[in-house]
Amino acid sequence: MSVEPDPTGNATTIDARSIAVFLGSLAALSSGFVVVSWLLEVSMIALAPGYMFTPLLAGVVTSVVGSKSFDRAGLRVPWDRLRWLPIAGVVPIGLVLLGTAIALGLPGVEFVPDANPLTGEGSDLASQAADAPAGSDLPGWPYNLVVAVVASLVIGATINAAFALGEEVGWRGVFLTELAPLGFWGASTVVGLVWGLWHAPVILEGYNFPGHPVLGVGVMTVACLAMSPVYTYVALSARSVLAPAIFHGTFNAFGATMLVFASGGSELVVNPVGGLGILVFALAAVAITITGTPSLTREWAVADGEDRPADAEPSLRTDET
Repeated sequence: MSVEPDPTGNATTIDARSIAVFLGSLAALSSGFVVVSWLLEVSMIALAPGYMFTPLLAGVVTSVVGSKSFDRAGLRVPWDRLRWLPIAGVVPIGLVLLGTAIALGLPGVEFVPDANPLTGEGSDLASQAADAPAGSDLPGWPYNLVVAVVASLVIGATINAAFALGEEVGWRGVFLTELAPLGFWGASTVVGLVWGLWHAPVILEGYNFPGHPVLGVGVMTVACLAMSPVYTYVALSARSVLAPAIFHGTFNAFGATMLVFASGGSELVVNPVGGLGILVFALAAVAITITGTPSLTREWAVADGEDRPADAEPSLRTDET
């Protein structure tokens, strides 16, 4: 499928070759990890830190072999929109807390005030469901929550963000850019579907849903579909994949909070990537619709007037001035 540029230099149709290169590379790299896991008898959960970089590597291959989109994939410091980096760290904290508050209203779910979100004490799932950072004993409520918030922000924006960047350069960078002709919602849906299914090898070994690994693949896929528009919005608002990487890293670090403070209920529901996670991200997506959905083009990561044809119009339109 050929790509015909519009007057502003943006593609109006999808480059099928680049999509095929990305998905083919991703499948090959992901399958390679599964084979290594099988041959060495090592759990995919143990290999997960390396597995997280397969979308980035698929993006690199796409940029080299495909349409050279890597320079437009948002791998830049958003000097013109730095405020979105701390916003990207704070928002997932709020979403997890909202999900936790809703969980405490469900039958059979109890509040555990002395829980330790850093070590996962208080839930069998917490220590592995959201990459919760290790930590020592915390003081009692509410100081344990305060310490968890601060620790999650720090770890989420540093160590976790570095690993999350391995995903985000692929998902919200190269892949999203190649899918830009589908628009905000269409591209977010496709990215979310592939993102969710990509988790299958890890989920099937009990990650996040140890009691329901097969059903967990479906739940995780729905969760990624719900999360994807929010991640897309963060990326477009910052014009950088660094923002969704921080969002991703902080969400992973703080997600265990829901599991340890809200004890009980099904792991398919009371889980940051389960039913409640799907609910809160769906609410966030509704908020995006109400406040104004940004336009998505292949030039989304290019700052106004930067690296753009002199006669081109700004390609990202949001509500901000």
